[in-house]
Order: sequence, then C-alpha cells, then structure tokens
Amino acid sequence: MQTLLLNADEVDENARMDRVIDAVRGAFAAYERGDAKMPAKSYIDLPEYNGDFRSMPAYLDVREADTAEETATGEGWDAAGIKWVNAHPDNPADHDLPTVMGTMIYSDPETAFPLAILDGTTLTMKRTGAAAAVATDHLAVPDATSLGIVGAGVQSYTQLEAIAAVRDIEEVVVSDLDAERVADFVAAFADRFDVRAGSVAEAGHCDVLSTVTPVEDPIVGPDDVGAHTHVNAMGADAAGKHELADDLLLDATIVIDDREQCTHSGEINVPYAAGTLTDEDVYGEIGEIVVGRRAGRAGTANTEEGGVEGVTVFDSTGLAIQDVAAARVVYEQADDNDNGYPFDLLGLAD
Repeated sequence: MQTLLLNADEVDENARMDRVIDAVRGAFAAYERGDAKMPAKSYIDLPEYNGDFRSMPAYLDVREADTAEETATGEGWDAAGIKWVNAHPDNPADHDLPTVMGTMIYSDPETAFPLAILDGTTLTMKRTGAAAAVATDHLAVPDATSLGIVGAGVQSYTQLEAIAAVRDIEEVVVSDLDAERVADFVAAFADRFDVRAGSVAEAGHCDVLSTVTPVEDPIVGPDDVGAHTHVNAMGADAAGKHELADDLLLDATIVIDDREQCTHSGEINVPYAAGTLTDEDVYGEIGEIVVGRRAGRAGTANTEEGGVEGVTVFDSTGLAIQDVAAARVVYEQADDNDNGYPFDLLGLAD
C-alpha cells in the first residue's frame, strides 16, 4: 500500500462540492447521533514566534440513511484523520508565507494506515463552504435566489460555490473595504451570476448572507438584514472575534455547530462571555436539525410545515469531523482518477 500525496490544486480538483456537502451533512448527523469522536481542539502557543499550532483529530461513522452516497456495503462509511494547522500573522511580511497553513493526514480507521496526506488549507475552504451550504439548505427560505457576502477574501469563493449548490442563486452582492478584492470576485463569477459590489446592508438584505471577515467590532446590525435573511456567520474562529451585533443575534434564531467551540471562539463568544447571550438564546446545533430532532425552516428537509421563522444565524467555528469527511471525498475521488503522487511513506513496498 502507498500513501497518496495531494497538493492544493489536486485537493481543489477532487473536492467535488456536491459530495463534500453530502459528506459534511453526514458528519453533522454522525456527531449528533453519537457516532463520532472528536476531542477538543488543542493549541500550542508560540509567543516567541507570534504564532500557534492547532491539532484537530476526529473519527466518524456515517450511517447509510444519513448520506446520499451508495456505499459498497450498504452500511454507510467511516473515516478518521487529523488536521495540523497554524496561525502565524507575521508570515506574509517576514517570510513570504501564508498566515495559515494546514496539513491533513487521512487514515484507514481499521488499520491506521495513512491513506493520504493532503493540503489542509484548500480542504478547509471547501468544507467551510459545505458547512454553510448544509445550514443554508435547512434554514434559508426554500426559494432563495440572492446571496450577499461580506468579506471578499478566499473564503468568499467557496461560500458562493457551495451555497449555489443548494439554492438557485441568481443575484450576488459582495461587500468589502478592499475594492480590488471585490473587483476580483466580481470578475471571477460574472459569467455565472448577476454579481455586483454593494454595501453591507445591500448584501444583508439578500435571502442568504455569509460573513467571512476577521473583525472584532461587529459590522452587521439588525437593520442590515432582511426580515427572513439566513446568515452564515463564518468569520469568528477565535475568542474576541465578532461580526454580528448583539441585537441582531438576540433577535435571531441561532444555530451553532458545536456548543463548546462556539461559546469559546465562535460568533457568539463575545456576548456569551459577557452574559448578554445565554444558552437559552441558542436554538440548537445544526446536527439536531439535520437528523430531524429540531425543525428547520418550513419547506426544507425534515420540516414540511412550521419550523423557524424570521432571521436565522448559523454560527460556524469549523469542526474536525468536517475536515475528515471532506478528506474522504478528496481521497476517494483522487484514487478513482489516479490523481496525486503515491509514495511508500512507511517503507512497506516490496
């Protein structure tokens, strides 16, 4: 057996978004059903280098009923892996390197053989978009046709790619202080969507809004969103980050990916730490909605009538189970298509 090495381009090529969305949906279901193991994210702080390392391991066992994929055994699938990722803000200026770099090790759960080593940065973008798509599919109005994006960085591209896979998006409004980044985004999608630059409020009054910024002072208030807008709050991934005003959060139906991570480093972390927002203000976790234990919006999967109304917010911190689920898709697709570079990592070849 050989280990498959997959660089950023190969991860991008083999991360078929429809399959990644299905895999991430299955991961949320497995986590809710108790069929996943995901230790808390661990940190190694390196103040001497103004950086840190984070390790994110997980195992998940996805039931056949929770995936659209037809597996050979008819019993679903399981997967295991770990993502090793950093945050070194001085890298671009001092070393001409990205601030964040990730490496994913994808393993066979039965034998622990390292099936693949993948670029984790591109993988993260894909699974983050997929997570927003799952939430959008359950919480946005079924006939949503417009998407607003606040923040035109790299994450914005996969937000549009993924959400357009679950809703018939026609109009896209992107808002960012960097006009060049907005122009690049518009140019990238002008042949597929009616896409234009706009204000935060113009983006927020779309049917769906994704916020993908690193801000600590909220930039989206209650008047900046429509009466039934679904918001994917994707930018907060550390304590102190906060994109949405407290009044918006308190008036909305809040759905989170994981209570421990969200209260520590998600969109709700600041008002939660201050006591402005409590556990009672959180509707539930996305896994509960995926498996039907809580209602989504009327007309969506598992919710024919009733369900949540008004503004909804999905607080996404990003979970290791999503990385493992996405890595499985990339590995299977690459293996089928003979992509990547196989090598004898363990020295077991004859």
